[in-house]
This record gives sequence, C-alpha cells and structure tokens, in this order.
Amino acid sequence: MSHAAVIGWPVSQSRSPLIHGHWLKQFDIKGDYGRVAVEPERAEDFFAHFADSGLLGGNVTIPYKETAARAAGYREPVVDRVGAANTLWMENGVLCADNTDGIGFLANLDDRAPGWDRAPAEALVLGAGGAAAAVVDALVDRGFRVRILNRTLSRAEALAGRYPGRASADVLSEANRYAVTAGFLVNTTSLGMKGDGAIDLDLSVVPADAVVTDIVYVPLETPFLASAASRGLRTVDGLGMLLHQAVPGFTRWFGQRPSVTAELRALIEADL
Repeated sequence: MSHAAVIGWPVSQSRSPLIHGHWLKQFDIKGDYGRVAVEPERAEDFFAHFADSGLLGGNVTIPYKETAARAAGYREPVVDRVGAANTLWMENGVLCADNTDGIGFLANLDDRAPGWDRAPAEALVLGAGGAAAAVVDALVDRGFRVRILNRTLSRAEALAGRYPGRASADVLSEANRYAVTAGFLVNTTSLGMKGDGAIDLDLSVVPADAVVTDIVYVPLETPFLASAASRGLRTVDGLGMLLHQAVPGFTRWFGQRPSVTAELRALIEADL
C-alpha cells in the first residue's frame, strides 16, 4: 500500500485527507493519505530524512514550506522563485519538491471566472507572505503587472524585487488609491477569516469589470468577497485553489490524474 500525507504543525484542520481520500476511492487505489504532525524542534531532521518516513510523498503546510524547499535535492524552478514547497515526492532516492499553489490559484480562476485574464492589466495583491509569493508568480506568468500591498513595506518590496519591471510595492493602507485602476484584486492575508479583522478597502471605487478573489476559504464567502459581490463585481472564493493545487501531487504519487468536480467541491464544502 502506498502512503502519502499532509505534513505540518498543526495539521488537524487540513482538508487534504478528504480530497485525496475521495480520489483514492474513485480510482480504487490501494493507498492512503493521512496527517503527519511534526513538532518544530524535529522539522529539519524530518525533512532531511524524509526517505525514512515511510511516505512516497506528501503535501507541506504551515509552517514548513520553506524548510521542505531547503531539504529537497531536486526543486522545480517555481520552488526557487517563490522560496517554498508544498508538494514532495521521492524519485530515485532523491527528495523532490514542487510548489503547486500558483497552479491551483490559476486553475480555480479559469474554472470559476472564464476569461478573467483575457486582457491582463494591473493586479492588486493584498499581502506579501508565502501564499502571496505563489500568487504573484502566477499572475506575472499570465502577463499581469502586479502591485503588492502589505502592512510591512519591506516585505512587499522584497517580493516585488523578484520581478523587476513586472511588480511594485506599497503599504496596505494605500489600497484605495490603487484599487481605482485595478482590473484584478486578490486577498492573500488572513484578514477576513473568522475573528481576524477586516480589509480596509472601499470596493466601490474598483472598476465595474474587475474580478475579485480571496484565497481564504473559511468562511467560504469572506467579508471581502461579500462586499465585492454587493457592488456587482465578479468574485471567486478560495476553495477551488485548495482543490486544484492537490491535483499534481496525487498524479505524482498514485499515477492517476484526478479532476476537480462538483461532487468533490460539495464534499469539502460540507466539511467547512
């Protein structure tokens, strides 16, 4: 039996076992996908000796995406660009790493808002953390000019500096000024999650044809998305990003390429 898992601290909240369990059953694969909680003091050793874990691969969640990237003997180019890995697998005794967050981000938008990138102009990215790095990388790849806004300017500048001429930075408090001309807006911060504040952005100034998304999926409709929808803007929730980013990993580990279906989405929605 083949074993894969989501690895992090904590991991009890992860929906990845539900997603991969659904696909394992669908393809009638003799394998399993579980949760591996790794204490911070043994994280470096765990990834350095991943081959001894009994796993053929796995997903990496907070706070170990950077640790996993450093430990990998082979990294897909995107891992070095964003500085983090969320998908691991063993190949010829070598720990290999990928980052599929950007793939999931784009696939979700392609699925839920077809044509969203038909005329890429300026995208406004709120936040400059690990998730933002993958989002910015994906948007630049689709031809957008990206403006990164973050509470701490230095972090936004550091991220923008990876894409000279394609990305710029400012503080989050300047969001209303830039929203006037943004054709695409994405929140990558925890603002809007249950009990974690709100985003200070007046969405009434956003162009009427803009697309607004949030990578947060608990709640499924964040205050940010609810505000955008109330103004008639096209919105996309963050659940699809979680679902689509899981596809490449499952394909590597179990040899079958799954699809993100309405049935799978309903299964995860019921668990939120």
